[in-house]
Amino acid sequence: MGRKKPRARCSFTRGFKAEIVELCRRGDRSIGQVAKDFDLTETAVREWIAQAERDAGTRADGGLSSDERDELARLRRENRRLSEDVEILGRATAFFAKETR
Repeated sequence: MGRKKPRARCSFTRGFKAEIVELCRRGDRSIGQVAKDFDLTETAVREWIAQAERDAGTRADGGLSSDERDELARLRRENRRLSEDVEILGRATAFFAKETR
């Protein structure tokens, strides 16, 4: 018995995800059927639905909304850049302190 090959990681636009969520909400087809029709994993589709509910404020499971996720990513990038700046300034201060002696 061979193991299944893992799927290649794909990224989808917010618009595509919103369309898939809308198809699931209509109730014409099950989540599993929508996932199968679009060659998606059922887990991914369920996560998109949960994220859409968080964004709409109808799900209170402690997860972040998409806007909050975007802001967190931006703040982490900014924090990393500022930490690098502080490290460079510390080195420069040490260099110039040594030069003035």
